[in-house]
Amino acid sequence: MACISSSLVIKPSTTTISSIFSQPTKSVSSKLSIQSKPPLLISCSSVSSLPFNLSAVEKKTQNLFLIKALVQENLEEEDEIVEDTEEEWVPSEDCKVYVGNLPYDVDSAQLSGMFIEAGVVEQAEIIYNRETGQSRGFGFVSMHTVGEAEKAVHMFSGYELNDRILTVNKASPRGRRPERVFGPPNRIYVGNLPWEVDDAGLKEIFSKHGKVLNARVVRDRESNRSKGFGFVTMSTESELNDAISNLDHQNLNGRPIVVSVAEEKPRSY
Repeated sequence: MACISSSLVIKPSTTTISSIFSQPTKSVSSKLSIQSKPPLLISCSSVSSLPFNLSAVEKKTQNLFLIKALVQENLEEEDEIVEDTEEEWVPSEDCKVYVGNLPYDVDSAQLSGMFIEAGVVEQAEIIYNRETGQSRGFGFVSMHTVGEAEKAVHMFSGYELNDRILTVNKASPRGRRPERVFGPPNRIYVGNLPWEVDDAGLKEIFSKHGKVLNARVVRDRESNRSKGFGFVTMSTESELNDAISNLDHQNLNGRPIVVSVAEEKPRSY
């Protein structure tokens, strides 16, 4: 009986051991619930969308760089085209015209604007004094073709600009001394003119022998009085010869006028 009651006494301790083994189960269950918290899963899902957004931004950035590169390339090509165009034309001495007796206030732009009537002006320059910066009264014009240069000489030789008669010749090659040459084509010197004869009167006299391109009586700058001589430019050589043969030593208002081919020595340049 004692043994039986002893075994009955031990039974409650078995329950205690059972309760001890049940505790780890609760602990494991607790740990599993912590690892499967929803915020961690939501956070991971939101991060998974980032690679797609970054890819789109990278594509836009690459497109911008490509557009910028293409624009830059086009600009560089345009610059090269302009440079090539500028280098194509090289001034030729045969297309170059000397312009002398220019008014001192005429600049390169005005000179170019005047000679454009004869053709394409590639370059026009006024020669200035290096120390004072003042015009030296002459310059050069480069036309596009030899024909245009010759046309410019024909058009502007003896041309009156701001009360000055221009001297226009084909420019001599550098290093060569200019020779004594006749004045502008078809230009006539008229001397011993009566003091009362003006430009219009002089033109009227010579217009009977052909087309007069220019007629001018030379006057004193200060008093504006006639100096007794002038110049007339005819349109052709035959008209020039006809005027000289018919008018030389003819009496004009009581004075025998002197009519001859204008001859001058241009300044060296």
